[in-house]
Amino acid sequence: MHKMWQCGRFEFALERPILMGIVNVTPDSFFDGGQHDQADAAIAHARELASEGAQILDIGGESTRPGAAPVSLEVELARVMPVLEAMRDSGVALSIDTCKPAVMRAALAMGADIINDVTGMRDPQARAVVAEHATCGVCVMHMQGEPRTMQREPHYEDVVREVHEALLKQARSVEQLGVSRARISIDPGLGFGKTVAQNYRLVAELETIVASGYPVVFGASRKSMLGAVTGRSVDQRLSGSVAAALAGVEHGAKVLRVHDVGETRDALMIWQSVKDAGNRL
Repeated sequence: MHKMWQCGRFEFALERPILMGIVNVTPDSFFDGGQHDQADAAIAHARELASEGAQILDIGGESTRPGAAPVSLEVELARVMPVLEAMRDSGVALSIDTCKPAVMRAALAMGADIINDVTGMRDPQARAVVAEHATCGVCVMHMQGEPRTMQREPHYEDVVREVHEALLKQARSVEQLGVSRARISIDPGLGFGKTVAQNYRLVAELETIVASGYPVVFGASRKSMLGAVTGRSVDQRLSGSVAAALAGVEHGAKVLRVHDVGETRDALMIWQSVKDAGNRL
């Protein structure tokens, strides 16, 4: 199993969980849509997340919430490029959350370190972009369907097996183009074409996906799967988000994609202290 993740200018040792802070430069994301959709607000938010301990900033200019409509290439570039430029020398890794090959290429030219594709690098042109780059990290996520339709009737015979197999297939399709395995991570895509029960089963059996050897990126932050259990609205799901993050780490996740970096960092420090104390016995 790889003990590091190669991401452009950065190599992440994976002995301890990595925090990926979410920067949505969108008017319609499910939690913080409209809060940071102007470049100056997004840049300020990115700096705040970095100060709170984010080691990666995941910058997105197109909402992928259930039912979201796609945006044009021009709009997406106009949203994300100023943030990438402003944060390029911030000392944290920059991830671009996009499924458009042209956005990937422009972001890498601007200095992005990671391509995070919610469609799992299905597009051959997307795979070609990362293959052309010598060192960028790649996050291959699982999604059944597309954002506009993915939550209508998600169906699996065995969600863990099918998600695992699909992730392996897509990750290997990237490797076959010459991308080093050390550059690839995988994400089960909680909430992307899954029912609440299927999401929780994926968390409970995350070790099956972890056993593939690729670092697992875990994103449950503020999602409806938390509200379904707690009855809390999206702005009241901080405690649930932190609990879910710890559950993900306990089951082997290496990268936590979160909105609430400082609070998750504190929880991880306590979790790690308990682990370290146990290891000294």
